[in-house]
Amino acid sequence: MADLDALLRDFLAECADLDEIVAPLAQADWQRDTPADGWTIAHQIGHLTWTDEVATVSATDAEAFADLVRAAEQSVSSGPVAPAAKAFTFVDEAAAAAAEATAPDLLERWRRGRVALAEALRALPTGVKLPWFGPPMSAASMVSARIMETWAHGQDVADTLGVVRAPTSRLRNIAHIGVRTRNFAYLVHGRTAPAEEFRVELTAPDGDSWAWGPADAAQRITGPALDFCLLVTQRRHRDDLALTTIGDDAADWLTIAQAFAGPSGPGRAAGQFA
Repeated sequence: MADLDALLRDFLAECADLDEIVAPLAQADWQRDTPADGWTIAHQIGHLTWTDEVATVSATDAEAFADLVRAAEQSVSSGPVAPAAKAFTFVDEAAAAAAEATAPDLLERWRRGRVALAEALRALPTGVKLPWFGPPMSAASMVSARIMETWAHGQDVADTLGVVRAPTSRLRNIAHIGVRTRNFAYLVHGRTAPAEEFRVELTAPDGDSWAWGPADAAQRITGPALDFCLLVTQRRHRDDLALTTIGDDAADWLTIAQAFAGPSGPGRAAGQFA
């Protein structure tokens, strides 16, 4: 069983690390374009802020969260954009709305929101499932997803500013999601996942080894945990990472892997951050 308190500590630590990067920035720097098309640094922090707040609503008021879902569904069925194309635009719209605030106001809102989310998740009875835009989630799954998103969007901010972040043991949370979402990646691409499990063996930042899947699996992925996390969050191109595969299926998976919900993004170009 996942240790919720440990996960929450990792979440708040991940937020704090990103906070240290953006807090000293001048207002103009918050408007710098990031590698995510159409998103500035303010959009990145705005998105994290909004998602933390919505997750708190899910944890504290199921009826209010259902209202949010209905509002999102109504926005999908209206307007000039086709429903299939608009289904995910409400996330972009929320990020854009949050990005309109001044940097100090957005920063303070993000700080309040992440603390409120941690408190709400910590207060939940054991075993409660939280409603979400997809299947319901446990508190541990919710905070794991928030760690992954905070780290991934933080990578976009770091890349924009030329900041090299030191990898930490918190990457294990992201790598775990990356492994667990293997079949989802195939589903997003309209394909059937291989029946056999893969073996994933990663070298942690401290030199330790993290592993998932059968030790005798024929399909295998090995390499640095950082590189695997950059791949499954689509923050680096496969060709720029020191990941090794054995088996055609394992190699194929790395071309479509994604740890995040929604449609597959364009990712990053090979050599973009060389």
